[in-house]
Amino acid sequence: EEDEMERGLSIMVDQAAGRVPVYMGVGAIRTSKCIRIAQMGVRCGAKSISILQPMFIKPTEDELKSHIRSIAASVAETPVLLYNNPGRCGYAMSQALVEELAHTVPNLVGMKDSSGDLTQTMEFIRRNADVGFKVVCGKDTLIYSGLGVGAVGAVCSTANYVPKLVCSIYDRFVAGDMKGSLEAQMKLNPIRLMTDLSSFPVATKDYANLVGVGVGDPVLPNKPSPGAQQERLKNELLKAGFLAE
Repeated sequence: EEDEMERGLSIMVDQAAGRVPVYMGVGAIRTSKCIRIAQMGVRCGAKSISILQPMFIKPTEDELKSHIRSIAASVAETPVLLYNNPGRCGYAMSQALVEELAHTVPNLVGMKDSSGDLTQTMEFIRRNADVGFKVVCGKDTLIYSGLGVGAVGAVCSTANYVPKLVCSIYDRFVAGDMKGSLEAQMKLNPIRLMTDLSSFPVATKDYANLVGVGVGDPVLPNKPSPGAQQERLKNELLKAGFLAE
């Protein structure tokens, strides 16, 4: 609901207190709704707008380009990112589409790529490096690999409950500690992969609750993971040292 989104964003902006920029994601089916939410986000203090391709429908390349251009133009003074998530949307943003938009939309500055395909990530980087287009990795299990092929960072659900571990992958990488960065990635992966046995995105809340960040239950129709899966999630945290025996 849009009122919940506005309240949630306002709280995040207030709590961030300028220490880090807060991005606002839009992913509605209707272009008009995405524009409305994007403009609300900017009014509430979001420093960037992230555009996910519409779910359920499957627009043509021309329709998707028009959709993205319209949203970006509606917040023309705000940096905009693309969010490519074919696993959740059922189709990908093509290399040709991203390249055209990156070179013609003035406030389009980068993208989050959650394809999980490093060749795709590399091509998004290579084809658009000439205009300073930045790519961040959207697969928690591929942060180290993404950095290795030129991604400038990552956006990770796991950072909601093991933030220091996630950030250490990046911090160690940029400090030149490749071994330490890879070790941190290998420590993270079993935690992240266990979430695949829960309905999406329930395990993010389950994990957060387990580490003491009380975020409550997911919104229906999602429910907390059942007892056996809760135990599996808990065991991964125990093995990684994030919970006491």
